Amino acid sequence: MRTALPKPRCATLFDAFLKSPRLPFAQIPSSNLHSAQSPKWVSSFAPLPPPEWVQPFNDLSDLITAEPKADLQPSPWVSRIFNILENGEFLELDLTSVCQKYLIRLPPKFVAYILKKSDQVSNRAETAFRFFIWAANCLIKSFSNGGMVEELLWVWRKMKDDGIEPSLYTYNYLMNGLVSSVFIESAEMVFEAMANGTVKPDVVTYNTMIKGYCKAGNVKKATAKFQDMEARNVEPDKITYLTLMQACYSEGEYDCCLRLYHEMLEKRLDIPSHAYSLVIGGLCKDGKTIEGYTIFENMIRNGCEPNVLIYTALIDAYAKDKNLEMAMHLFQRMRSEGFEPDQVTYGVIVNRLCKSGRLEEGLQWLEYCKNKGVVINAVFYTSLIDGLGKAGRTDEAENLFDEMVEVCPRDSYCYNVLIDALMKARKVDEAMKLFKRMEDEGCDQTVYTFTILITGLFKEHRNEEALKLWDVMIDKGITPTAASFRALSTGLCLSGKVARACKILDELAPMGIVLETAFEDMIKVLCMVGRIEEACKLADGIVDREREIPGKVRTIMINALRKAGKADLAMKLMHSKIGIGYDRKGSVKRRVKFRNLIEI
Repeated sequence: MRTALPKPRCATLFDAFLKSPRLPFAQIPSSNLHSAQSPKWVSSFAPLPPPEWVQPFNDLSDLITAEPKADLQPSPWVSRIFNILENGEFLELDLTSVCQKYLIRLPPKFVAYILKKSDQVSNRAETAFRFFIWAANCLIKSFSNGGMVEELLWVWRKMKDDGIEPSLYTYNYLMNGLVSSVFIESAEMVFEAMANGTVKPDVVTYNTMIKGYCKAGNVKKATAKFQDMEARNVEPDKITYLTLMQACYSEGEYDCCLRLYHEMLEKRLDIPSHAYSLVIGGLCKDGKTIEGYTIFENMIRNGCEPNVLIYTALIDAYAKDKNLEMAMHLFQRMRSEGFEPDQVTYGVIVNRLCKSGRLEEGLQWLEYCKNKGVVINAVFYTSLIDGLGKAGRTDEAENLFDEMVEVCPRDSYCYNVLIDALMKARKVDEAMKLFKRMEDEGCDQTVYTFTILITGLFKEHRNEEALKLWDVMIDKGITPTAASFRALSTGLCLSGKVARACKILDELAPMGIVLETAFEDMIKVLCMVGRIEEACKLADGIVDREREIPGKVRTIMINALRKAGKADLAMKLMHSKIGIGYDRKGSVKRRVKFRNLIEI
């Protein structure tokens, strides 16, 4: 004889549910409607109607009271539910199947009526209890999918208070709701309650917790939870691995992705296409193109179909390795196998064609994409504008730049590419107009924009304009880089204004900007143009002000002289005490100056 749980505890908890006006009951989320139990005629592309609330009695007034009216007839759904309860071997599965198949929801009044009439079925107390727990789990599931954390915790606490041990199903949906709402600490507490209780975490519980840690950016804790699975004899599945691989990929830990992939192979788990994408993409980003291609071939041999993302990653990697022929081979193979390249793929191909000097082929692909209606992005246009600019075809580059605005927004990189092309073509005024237009259109002027213009202005001997631009950049709060100061200091050094370059460098220090190679770059420039005396004065100034240790300055000077073709002076400096030795005049000891290199 089966031991039936007493009915009053169900009624107590259910009465509490009914008193809370905020809580819907037994609601099947729409996200679960496209399931195996859905009617076969339902198209996966057509939106399903919302589930309908069913009431225990048919009443045209739409008013359902606690006590049914004498002339009301029970809803046909009542007998349907009773039949399921009577044949209760798969009660929970059958209830869920019916609700999903017929798009219905059971409100609190319906559940209450069934519970009150549960004496119509055999094993009344136990069946009623199972029906009630199913309804409570549906409620928890709805709250979980809706992110209603307070309601989730309320139901869980109420079950515990009434002595009803939540099932694994209940725990897992509670965990999912907490994790989805990023209540990670609460999810950890529930997980510990499971680990120390009678209902132990399963692979779904672990996957949910790992997902939560990854969502919060704590990959270290996610990995620790993954390792804990082995200690508790819970076998990870492909979802476990895929979640961790995605997190590792996002953190740039591509070796970790590869290790997880090999573990999946060893355990003979089904490896989904997205997992291959992460591993191959990570290897390609790490410059391990051949290894990525090997896994690509293994993927095909294992019967997993590649996708556009994987092909694009490999094409880009081979192109960056300057193996354009292999990149184009993969591109053609991709198309022949029925995979239509997207705007990213075309952007990669055009970018690499332009960088390889095959500009005309890139322009042909532009026309092809226009004719085929392929969306063209900013990278596609910018690559062509850059290619045309480097080929000296600035008029065509400007035309393409103007055409671009009708298709996609122009970004800073696109402006910078055209400004650079105009500067190199010595069309300085046009470049300055484009710079002003950039500001008028609200496009951010970057440090790279200012570096291009400052370099070009100094080459045209428009030094004061270049200095004004530097001040504008500082006023805008744009932090100078080593490259931007190199452009400024080179221009000043070549025009004989080394002291001014040093003064500007000193002004950057209080702003917290320290450019480690600034003096080294200035010495190199002066040596390259044969201004050895000025280079020596600068080196002496660096040592006197204790900016660098003398030995390092000597090394910089020796290398600069050697690269400038002044090998004799480099050897002379190497075998002298300049910079590191001392001269004595009586009791006074002075360091041997770099200017002695010229004077001796």
